[in-house]
Amino acid sequence: MSKLELHAQLKIRPGQLETFKAQAAEIVRVAREKDTQTMRFDWFISEDGTHCEVHETYVSDAAFFEHTQHIMEARAALFRDSVDGHHVTAYGDVPQRLIDMANAHASGLETYSFLQGLGPRSERG
Repeated sequence: MSKLELHAQLKIRPGQLETFKAQAAEIVRVAREKDTQTMRFDWFISEDGTHCEVHETYVSDAAFFEHTQHIMEARAALFRDSVDGHHVTAYGDVPQRLIDMANAHASGLETYSFLQGLGPRSERG
């Protein structure tokens, strides 16, 4: 299976910005410590501190599910304490298991298949 890329959009609850930041830091710490096949796990916050985007890339869908197991407890605390709304966009070959997960725990999943691009410089000549 080819790599899997996700973008998650989160809405931070009013008055919970500092709690959100601490919980996000814990999630990243756990991922850094335990993940072995996560290529990217970058968090971006809006200027006004009301929204966050997480950009994730995994070497495969199996790597994503491994990552999910690692951060499950910390992510549950984030959603329980500081986040409302969760939308995910997936790029690439999206497994049905991920679609089912997004439908159960987020506001669905928007998917995109690769059309074309530059590719790595070594492949362009």
